[in-house]
Amino acid sequence: MADAGERVVPFEYRPLSAEECGGEAGWHTWNMMDRTRFNTAVLGEMRVRREGANCRLRMFPERRHTNLVDNVHGGVTLALIDISLFSAMHINGSGDAGPSVTVELSTQFVGGANPELPLDAVTEIIRETGKMLFLRGQCTQPGKDGGEDIVASYSGIIRKMRARV
Repeated sequence: MADAGERVVPFEYRPLSAEECGGEAGWHTWNMMDRTRFNTAVLGEMRVRREGANCRLRMFPERRHTNLVDNVHGGVTLALIDISLFSAMHINGSGDAGPSVTVELSTQFVGGANPELPLDAVTEIIRETGKMLFLRGQCTQPGKDGGEDIVASYSGIIRKMRARV
């Protein structure tokens, strides 16, 4: 329990070794401390890493995340995108991702996501003001040619809030 005036961090953000991540370096956990909360309870374990001006949030789809045509359900993709706005805010911005809220989220689906592959939301901050964050990005999966296949493009706005003490 936190002392009076001390804010409890709602998520686990700790470095992962390259061995834990299939040889990929730079990843951190991005999971709710309370595993019964939406992010972790619905999407499962997630990882995050900074890639220059971008923030990459990764989830690992399971059968429970699929729709009737065996693609990742669009609602799961939208949830990942929404969470990615806050991970970008934490990784590359100056705001506290915990008490902030999504004001706007616009998404264009351009392909189906394969549940056998990791699903990433790669987000960049376009502009940050004292109370707002403007972001955009793409949801991607590993492509057969070694590149990335785009599943969705998005833009969003976050309203930074003060932490309640």
